[in-house]
Amino acid sequence: MFFVILFSVVLPIIVLIVAGSVLERVFQLDLYTLSKINFYCITPATVFMSMYHSNMNPELLGNVVLFYSLYVLLLYIAGSLTSLVMGYKGGKKAAFNNSIMLDNSGNYGLPVNQLVFSGEPLAASMQALIMSLQSLLTFTYGVISIQGSRLQGNYRSVIIGFLKMPVPYALVLGLVLHVLAVPLPAVLSQPLTYAQQSMVAIALITLGAQIVKYPLRLYRSDIYLSMVLRLFGGPLIGLLLIELLGLHGIPAQALLIASAMPTGVNTSILAEEYRNEPDFAAQTVLLSTTVNVFTITIVIALSSYVA
Repeated sequence: MFFVILFSVVLPIIVLIVAGSVLERVFQLDLYTLSKINFYCITPATVFMSMYHSNMNPELLGNVVLFYSLYVLLLYIAGSLTSLVMGYKGGKKAAFNNSIMLDNSGNYGLPVNQLVFSGEPLAASMQALIMSLQSLLTFTYGVISIQGSRLQGNYRSVIIGFLKMPVPYALVLGLVLHVLAVPLPAVLSQPLTYAQQSMVAIALITLGAQIVKYPLRLYRSDIYLSMVLRLFGGPLIGLLLIELLGLHGIPAQALLIASAMPTGVNTSILAEEYRNEPDFAAQTVLLSTTVNVFTITIVIALSSYVA
């Protein structure tokens, strides 16, 4: 099973990531434009269509939100305790916590979900919801934590930044139209479907182009600590919560796989934007994404046992 998953799910993802890395090296891609296309077009379309075609009932919706809330809380506690032991303070503590709490549930998690579950609407809608919650966490806690005292009580920029995010609007609109059973005319459904189908390729090529910008440094212990908590602690916490909430079948599988994503690229973007440990953030993204080739294969194989 391990090799079947490796060759049918993980390696196709790696091929596209490597393709993005090669294209970046050869052509120096316009990552700003690629990111904007992903963020404002393809990802919202994918989230909208996933929620519109969802068969997630209100109880499951509540369980996913509860799962994610407890999940990030436990990761925060684990990161804070590690920071206390290691003596990380201020900006370093914020960067360390971000590296384990803000994962790549979008341009990595959505493609993995689509390949594992073959576009099954329930699994896709759950991953879309997780990605939306992750976006909310990134642009609230993620920003506040690294700005720290520099905010000086002024949260206006954070609120404006969140209101500019298209993903939450796409999620709510998709859910509302799904609940009301509003039919989508072909003039809307067809282009949205085209955008959704391009998600895997565009997102992974963009990711490959982003991570190749940073040289890998293997001598820093803080990077390894972050990787262990993100890639091993995350799935263990996810498995514990699945058992506590009594989840089974596709919901349990989807949430366990979602808990095993590598550190998100947004971690590095925020660190660069606010000049807070940018080298550390970049290294955690690169190393965790590289090692995740093996860990995600194991988690996908194990996820069948929680069904």
